[in-house]
Amino acid sequence: MSLLEELNNDMKQAMKDKNKDILSVIRMVKSTVMNEQINLGHDLTKEEELTVLSREVKQRQDSLTEFEKGNREDLAAGIRAELAVLAKYLPEPLSDEGVIELVKDAIQKTGATSPKDMGKVMGIVTPQVKGRADGKFVANQVKNLLKG
Repeated sequence: MSLLEELNNDMKQAMKDKNKDILSVIRMVKSTVMNEQINLGHDLTKEEELTVLSREVKQRQDSLTEFEKGNREDLAAGIRAELAVLAKYLPEPLSDEGVIELVKDAIQKTGATSPKDMGKVMGIVTPQVKGRADGKFVANQVKNLLKG
């Protein structure tokens, strides 16, 4: 089932349940997915759907950080609720150990030996962790493992 089909089904259910909060988030995401489809001119692949979802999650995480810094717990709670809805559509997150293993495998495959080789390693790891791990965490692990 494509992401749009899943969003449509969940939107119908949210309407039946009269759950305005979930309905609002689903509508925003559906709109973003449909806009991306229009821009690309074709149905989205799983990877493109994941890119859209990751972008939506990242925007909300950035907002959450800012709201928490500004002691706006009322707004932060709303963002947390949106993130909980979005989490349903993302693949299972990777554990820290899982990320480290993927980084080690990529280092071995590329023969990377120094931080100069970070781009090669990230080129292999990034598609594998997309939507499943934080990019900053992955980059830090690559740096740490390449330093020795």
